[in-house]
Amino acid sequence: MVIYGTEENQKLQYSIDTQERQLYDFITGLFDKLASLISLIIALPIMLIIALFIKLEDGGSVFYSQKRLGKDGRVFVIYKFRSMHVNAEKNGAQWAEEEDNRITKTGKFIRKTRLDEIPQLYNILAGHMKLIGPRPERPELAEEFYEYLPEFVNRLAVKPGLTGLAQVSGGYDLTPEEKLILDVEYIENRGFMLDFKIIFKTVAVVLSGDGAR
Repeated sequence: MVIYGTEENQKLQYSIDTQERQLYDFITGLFDKLASLISLIIALPIMLIIALFIKLEDGGSVFYSQKRLGKDGRVFVIYKFRSMHVNAEKNGAQWAEEEDNRITKTGKFIRKTRLDEIPQLYNILAGHMKLIGPRPERPELAEEFYEYLPEFVNRLAVKPGLTGLAQVSGGYDLTPEEKLILDVEYIENRGFMLDFKIIFKTVAVVLSGDGAR
């Protein structure tokens, strides 16, 4: 008879949990790439319209790229539709605020509807990100957080996501501490059911425009 809690049983349970997690990661990895490819094809007409409006407004570049931290701290370049004026961050990196005057008219709309995030489907297709996971942070901002919140590095245990538990639970309104708690909660409990709930909440957030800046 196997007694629960013995070292042998704990090793067996760890092996089972590891196999289940590996299966989950494999299936979601395939789904993410397939879903991002199909979504990019479907969204192409919308992307062209957004690009036209951005170009007509101030003549600047359509896309905006930033360095972000991925799994295990690997740096990658994330892509978004440009929603701020050209040279909006000439004074350094900073979080967007409510009624931010750096945001263009087109930018306000695509941020509220989250359409500025569409180009990140490429990042998912390229394997930098997943559909669901902690939001990828900018290296310079992450360094600031690490100084007073060393545990913030724990968010790098998995690939970052286009949406996630923290994003649908407050987004920009969350403090780094609150974001960390929610991200770690997701990392420790991630699975198909939790992902489904997050996708459902993501749709609700996008339709409502809550938390956008």
